[in-house]
Amino acid sequence: MADDIIDLPDVLERVQDDKELLLELLDIYQEDFVLKREALATAIASKDFVKIKEVAHSMKGASGNISAKRLYATCLQMEQAAKEGNATSMEELLKVVDGQFEEVKVNAIKLKQQFAS
Repeated sequence: MADDIIDLPDVLERVQDDKELLLELLDIYQEDFVLKREALATAIASKDFVKIKEVAHSMKGASGNISAKRLYATCLQMEQAAKEGNATSMEELLKVVDGQFEEVKVNAIKLKQQFAS
């Protein structure tokens, strides 16, 4: 299990070792992330830096809650770029966010399998 995708010891501590709760939170996170990702793409397309900052901040917090540390860091970068009005890095950061989210989804599936056995 790659702790740099989801820091399992950290997130288990957050949920007081309640694996069922963790799996539920991961499901909620993934559903919510998809909606936020759509809002982020729309905001980037229209160069709405206030909205980008707002959505990136929300995604950062949600990623931190499940200890998805690299995704948290990328969302922080996007939030900072939006604060600075820097549009040049947005598309690249969005690709990174997408790749890291895919890793989180794969990791969540592995956790479900691990906890089921």
